Amino acid sequence: MAMTTTHHYPAKTQRTPLHVLANLIRGALIGMAELVPGISGGTVALVVGIYERALNTGNQLLRREFHKVDWFFLVAVGLGMVTAVFSLSTVLHNFVENSPEYARALFLGMVVVSIWVPLAMIDPRDLRRRAGMVVPLFIVAAVVGFLGTSFVSAPREDPALPIVFVAAAVAVCALVLPGISGSYMLLAVGLYTPIMGSLSNREWPVIFTFLAGALVGIALFVKVLTWALEKHRTVTLTIMAGLMLGSLRSLWPWQTAEGALLAPGEHVPAILGLVALGGIIVAVFIIADRVAVSRRESEVIVSEQPA
Repeated sequence: MAMTTTHHYPAKTQRTPLHVLANLIRGALIGMAELVPGISGGTVALVVGIYERALNTGNQLLRREFHKVDWFFLVAVGLGMVTAVFSLSTVLHNFVENSPEYARALFLGMVVVSIWVPLAMIDPRDLRRRAGMVVPLFIVAAVVGFLGTSFVSAPREDPALPIVFVAAAVAVCALVLPGISGSYMLLAVGLYTPIMGSLSNREWPVIFTFLAGALVGIALFVKVLTWALEKHRTVTLTIMAGLMLGSLRSLWPWQTAEGALLAPGEHVPAILGLVALGGIIVAVFIIADRVAVSRRESEVIVSEQPA
């Protein structure tokens, strides 16, 4: 689950207005990322420097160690996330509804580049040792992703609440695993547009069902994901990358309302430009992530050297 060098934060954050404001802004950035397919909230948490602290806070809550929880930090980040989600959901919902080709093009570029993230997390030495198994596994996962999204990628109208619950439980993994977009998971199964619409229209039964599913996902599915990454890291990341590649089918810009693929039609230059823009946006986040990780690793090395 923790993909970077462990950084030991102080027990509590400072409670000055400036620190609270900074955590509000960090939470808002993570919330914005969670709304956009292709950008991982976990990656943004890494970039803004609160990934390990947020992960530790989540573990304290799951263990019911409430006296250890940094509540000022948790409330500020959570409030920033909620504010961003409700403020921007209408904008994104209108964009997807009114300009579906352009929206899919932008998201396509984002996800294409983000496939690099799970692949880069694989140990090259282990990859070389298991190449005979990993390459076929990647191809199979891509085919499964393609075939799977061919049945479910079209937006679902008024999805049943149990479906929303399960989708939320799976999508919340993006908060734990940097590089994986929860919104893209929703988009691949045709639930992104209706859930954005529910957020925009303040449909509280759907919203509360989604929140309940996310909480269950954190408590249950995240443990499975953590175990898989610790015990079978290369295989897990290979399958993840293959599924992401195959499910790009759901982001092909030219589709019918039912999700059937069409040949390129109108606005080809504009759509290609949006694909490139989406890729550049995610590339910037990936580079910022790498810089942040390198800086923290350098700080750890310096702190461990004798005075």
